[in-house]
Amino acid sequence: MATDLERMQSAIQASLSEHWRLYLFEGIVLLLAGVAAIAIPPLATFAVEILIGWLLLVSGVVGLITTFRMRQAPGFWWSLFSAVIGIGAGVVLIAWPLSGAISLTLILTVFLFLEGFASIMMALEHRHGFAARWLMLLLSGVVDIILAGIILAGLPGTAAWAIGLLVGINLVFGGTALISMALHARSVAPAAKPAA
Repeated sequence: MATDLERMQSAIQASLSEHWRLYLFEGIVLLLAGVAAIAIPPLATFAVEILIGWLLLVSGVVGLITTFRMRQAPGFWWSLFSAVIGIGAGVVLIAWPLSGAISLTLILTVFLFLEGFASIMMALEHRHGFAARWLMLLLSGVVDIILAGIILAGLPGTAAWAIGLLVGINLVFGGTALISMALHARSVAPAAKPAA
């Protein structure tokens, strides 16, 4: 059992070492996007609202087309209702993006809490393979949970700017964690290749 765990850890480390440039690139992109969102949080909030609006609108239209193509299938009316709700919500968020700020803020709060928990658990899983680097991932998870608490405590007043600011902070910490992991994977890349 211990040898299976060692083999799995070795395979993960070899894979990270082999693709460290992709992790570094992703980390840099997330870091830059986070800095931009922190610099102009209302604009970032607006962008998130518009993006979600378009996603809902497109998924509603696709659902509507699919529903009418399969109108003989059971559940036609529920599928039609679901598609119309998606289209309606998408139109509202695109036309009046700040009207959904409180709802999206609540959703973001839940997301940040769950992502923070997942990051903490992943950091604990990687603490042996990445020495001191796993602490950055752990910190990212703790910050996500703290941010979720801050945004929940400040509702409804913080809804207009909180989404953009919190997404920005989350992106900065997530990007920093990825950059840190990528640089560590690069430093152990020569040692990992002969073992593979």
